[in-house]
Amino acid sequence: MSALSASFGASGLRGLLADSSYSRETVTRTAPVRPIASPAILDESALLDACLAGSRLAQKQLYERFSGKMMAVCMRYAQTTFEAEDVLQEGFVTVFRNLPGFRRECPLEFWIRRIMVNAALRQHRRNAPLVAVSEGEYPETLADEEFTLANYGYEELLTMIQDLAPRYRMVFNLFAIEGYSHKEIGELMQISEGTSKSQYARARVILKNKLERLDAHRHNGTFSR
Repeated sequence: MSALSASFGASGLRGLLADSSYSRETVTRTAPVRPIASPAILDESALLDACLAGSRLAQKQLYERFSGKMMAVCMRYAQTTFEAEDVLQEGFVTVFRNLPGFRRECPLEFWIRRIMVNAALRQHRRNAPLVAVSEGEYPETLADEEFTLANYGYEELLTMIQDLAPRYRMVFNLFAIEGYSHKEIGELMQISEGTSKSQYARARVILKNKLERLDAHRHNGTFSR
């Protein structure tokens, strides 16, 4: 086990983030660490080097640099803030364990985002057998008509996405936001490509209906989720 991965077990990440007393000398002891500049002024490559060298301060800084954006990703896949925090925790444990294998062939943020999505998928698989889903009265397909999301606030859209049934929420996020194909989603979620398409269509219908009710609310002051 590498010095870096040894620092981040099931509770290691929480311990790191909760402790605000780290100094530049507080590092993993199993390997020598060269002096580094403050992580606040390090570029991405230098920050990665510092993390791999064992600097706890750099590891904390990496988390702080990306955790806000990644929490937003996790919130879209989770139904509650508590669930999103669990996904974020699991995702960053995976990030630090696998950081030595990051080849820097893509932006670090993109790589971390993929890890968060995979953590959300694992949570979905764990929870799926416990969730009963009503199919509802929604058509199998939706006409080619498009609806824009540009006129709606982040909190409004997040609430509507979180209200989707878990499998609809997963498919909608993976296809509409992450850019996966339905074939790829089928493989990730262990469903058929056709099922992915159908569930995405149903998710769109639900969201479209909610957006229409929200528009009505803006005009007459009433809205129900």
